[in-house]
Amino acid sequence: MDKIKVLIVDDSKLIRDILTSLLSSDARIQVVGTAEDPYDARQKIKDLNPDVLTLDVEMPKMNGVAFLKNLMRLRPMPVVMISTLTSEGSQITMQALELGAIDFVAKPNDLSRIMGEYSQEIISKVITAAGVSQQKLTAIQQKLTQPEAPEPVKPLSTQAAISADSNAKPAKKIIAIGGSTGSLEALRELLVAVNFTGKEAIVVALHLPGRFTESYAKRLDGQLPCVVKEAQHGEPIREGHIYIAPGGQHLEVRKRAFGFENVITDEAPVNLHRPSVEVLFDSVAKHGEGNAIAMILTGMGKDGSEALARVRSAGMRTFAQNEASSVVWGMPGAAVNEFNAVAPADVLDLQGLASAVSKFGR
Repeated sequence: MDKIKVLIVDDSKLIRDILTSLLSSDARIQVVGTAEDPYDARQKIKDLNPDVLTLDVEMPKMNGVAFLKNLMRLRPMPVVMISTLTSEGSQITMQALELGAIDFVAKPNDLSRIMGEYSQEIISKVITAAGVSQQKLTAIQQKLTQPEAPEPVKPLSTQAAISADSNAKPAKKIIAIGGSTGSLEALRELLVAVNFTGKEAIVVALHLPGRFTESYAKRLDGQLPCVVKEAQHGEPIREGHIYIAPGGQHLEVRKRAFGFENVITDEAPVNLHRPSVEVLFDSVAKHGEGNAIAMILTGMGKDGSEALARVRSAGMRTFAQNEASSVVWGMPGAAVNEFNAVAPADVLDLQGLASAVSKFGR
């Protein structure tokens, strides 16, 4: 089988050398070149025809987002962003994912991690990105070449906005959502399409490190008619709120006399992830008592797929994003085909999932 050809774009020679070394350590990958800035990269893409690009977020001359936007409009290809764990870096990375980047890897603060877990993370994400179909890349291109819609403005006069404050009622029903690769943008598209009533309470687990969840929650909060925030340990789950699992920590829901509460833990990773979708869904299976639904979105691997089956066995309805709309149909595919966790009629595109959320929240 042909090796995956990778072009590394980063203004730091040290990072270029490190990425070249660790990616070349995998027999499935060939680093065909490196570039120190987008202008250098533009010519090398033409000359080397890489399968995957790793792209630094913050670079001189042109930042990674501006370059990515041009690239995905003119020559769509799988891109994995290399981002710093800073507030600014995380915000730019969110923009990059909206523009079609397949995934991102956070640069480690501790260089001793480079050849350990970091190595395996970036190798797996590059391999996953290489498997994204041309059909999905073309869909991204078509979306970017359409006239830009105005940035959504958070409504202030809806029932949801009025009820979504510290005095909001405890939620009687919850919607649990989990995902990984491609799910940040998928979740945003899903939620923007929901007809919110103000009674919804949504808990979310995505595979994100610290700092990124704060930026992501703030971005969603500005686009939706409800409160979106990082979940905090012991807080009651209220109507009109969306709670995002903090990066690097597990999120569970627990039944209490007044309704439900969030539980945040630092326990060991599950399925190699923390937060883990498996942990969230298992807590729903245990404490949902028929007052919850669960959805699994695009993502590589199987995290949450088996636990989704336990939610269904506990008598609650489950959903999965369909293959056609998923960037990677690993997690939802395993839920559907391996664990029989979802009824065939509930394998839906993002609009279908949004409709299910709207109906459950009434």
